[in-house]
Amino acid sequence: MQLSVIIPVYRETSGILKTLETLLNLSVPVSHEILVVDGEPGASTLAYLASRRMTDPRIRPIVSPKGRGTQLNTGARASRGQFLFFLHADTRISQQGLNALLRAWPKHMPSRFCGAFDLAIDSPKPWFRLIERTASLRSRLTRIPYGDQGIFMSRVLFDRVGGFPDVPLMEDVGLMTKIKRMRIRPLFIDHTVLTSARRWESEGAAFTTLRNWTLITLYACGVPPEKLVAWY
Repeated sequence: MQLSVIIPVYRETSGILKTLETLLNLSVPVSHEILVVDGEPGASTLAYLASRRMTDPRIRPIVSPKGRGTQLNTGARASRGQFLFFLHADTRISQQGLNALLRAWPKHMPSRFCGAFDLAIDSPKPWFRLIERTASLRSRLTRIPYGDQGIFMSRVLFDRVGGFPDVPLMEDVGLMTKIKRMRIRPLFIDHTVLTSARRWESEGAAFTTLRNWTLITLYACGVPPEKLVAWY
């Protein structure tokens, strides 16, 4: 088994550096690669990583057209693994979480294997505990986890479902909705991935949460992601 970790980036600096350092320090008992997919024409994130000597042979720099769905698909096409793990640039997985994920893989049929983690936000503020619990409950009830929960799946299923929609926003919802329509139930690992609080803290937790719920509702009502991205 080979694991491919696919990370879309756009003008990232310290966040992606922390994510990569965490990944490289994990004990991974299987063959693995980390694809960093830069959606900026000038590939400034890849240049930044090179300037910080982040040149571990496990890291594969990839340049892609902009758009998270497009970048994720580009990374998946370039990857070699039978097991795909899609991770946001500011999201980190623990050793315990990785171990649980790798234990789950052989227990499921590849044609139906997909899932995500529970959400943890990197901030001590009590408000974020409510957001975390709400996100974890929502994803289990709807069977549609979001990208900041670390979506994973077999390559067999990814190819079968046709990959992510090539949209600038809601690519995670679009993918998991297609899988839900196939009557495949995602697996939720009983561990968290830790995501940065930067967007909530810079824009305000209440505003960011309300806006995200509004965008999801509008998307569910048929508003195209190309219009919604202006509000993100």
